[in-house]
Amino acid sequence: MIRAVLGGTASRLRTLLIFAAIVLMHGCSRSDRPATAQAPMPTLPATSVLTTPVAAPDSALAALGRQIFFDTSLSASGQQSCATCHSPDHAYGPPNSLAVQMGGPKLDRQGMRAVPSLRYALNHTPVWSKAFVSSMAERVLEGDEPPVGGFGWDGRFNTLHEQAAFPLLAPNEMANRDAAEVVDRIRHATYAPDFKRAFGADIFNDPERAFQQMLRAIERFELEDASFHPYDSKFDFYLDDKVSLTPQEQRGLALFNDPQRGNCASCHLDRPGADGSHPLFTDYQFEALGVPRNREIKANANAGYFDSGLCGPLRKDQASQSQYCGMFKTPTLRNVARRQVFFHNGRFHSLREALRFYVQRDTAPQRWYPLGPNGIEKKFDDIPPQFRRNVDVVDLPLTLSKGQAPFWNDSDIDDVIAFLETLDDGYELNRSISGEVGQP
Repeated sequence: MIRAVLGGTASRLRTLLIFAAIVLMHGCSRSDRPATAQAPMPTLPATSVLTTPVAAPDSALAALGRQIFFDTSLSASGQQSCATCHSPDHAYGPPNSLAVQMGGPKLDRQGMRAVPSLRYALNHTPVWSKAFVSSMAERVLEGDEPPVGGFGWDGRFNTLHEQAAFPLLAPNEMANRDAAEVVDRIRHATYAPDFKRAFGADIFNDPERAFQQMLRAIERFELEDASFHPYDSKFDFYLDDKVSLTPQEQRGLALFNDPQRGNCASCHLDRPGADGSHPLFTDYQFEALGVPRNREIKANANAGYFDSGLCGPLRKDQASQSQYCGMFKTPTLRNVARRQVFFHNGRFHSLREALRFYVQRDTAPQRWYPLGPNGIEKKFDDIPPQFRRNVDVVDLPLTLSKGQAPFWNDSDIDDVIAFLETLDDGYELNRSISGEVGQP
């Protein structure tokens, strides 16, 4: 959830400059054209030749991808689609308060992480990267930059079609044995004729190619369909000077932006782009916040099991980078007030508790962490002890000590929640809110 960028003020400034460059490269605009970071589809082998080659326009692919996205028959249970966990009625996030969603052939197996929203950030997510600072003096003075980009909580996918393959084949999600089984299900779907029209009459004769084209169709739907980026929240209308914020919402925005208190906007960027584009409330970077262990996740009953984000267990290529253990990607805060589950492990089930943890993690650790045999809180208990040094303790408001007054009181939290509620999509300009009528 809300967090601060690692390092000091100079490091944060450099981070913002880097992000500005990303925005310029990827055209972060209201048009939501696909970011150039999206890698092209892999070149097909020479044996994969269509007898009737068809170059379907993107809009046709998106329409096909929509049908695939909502098709429950593509799961081993026959009851789960992409939309089951990424519900369009819940900002393409989870439809319930479960910490992690259930899947598998009998829908009795837990997923590993809370389901993120798919709205807004997909078109602009840069590929995963880690800036290397060659100057030792600069590293000492400014701190090390965290990694940035990639899809998923650990950023291990650089394209949406790569990401889409994972839930289809994961044993605790849609639970298909392999790509061929998925393709066979599509072969018997009602939209199979549409699939053949898009990719050729004999497309099902090459299951691997059919699988890749299916993933491409899902990707086009997620990138193109307006429901993934409506930009119709109260805050969007506020930025367009079509509505005013209430005094409470204005106080919440000020707290959100205040670098000496909430410091939220240092990572959940809330300023319009140079081209007038509306903010996405994320910098795509990674952070170790030290969120408490969630006992609702059955895997956590094993004291030796840890979900360490960037360094595993799902991501393998950064396993040796111990400085990344415990880091997860900063999510967008758009529609956050509608969520019923927060942080990568779904530890909290209300926005108020998530915000309270953010400002009271260190001032009241006994509220969040279990006590050890010596009666002292076991802080950061969801990260292996040897990696707890990665948790951010240098950026406000994560710098206080037990017993100190937190930077926000309950009234402040009320104000911040009021502001965050303005990020919910579907605001009606002509409705009256607190005596105020928005003018179109």
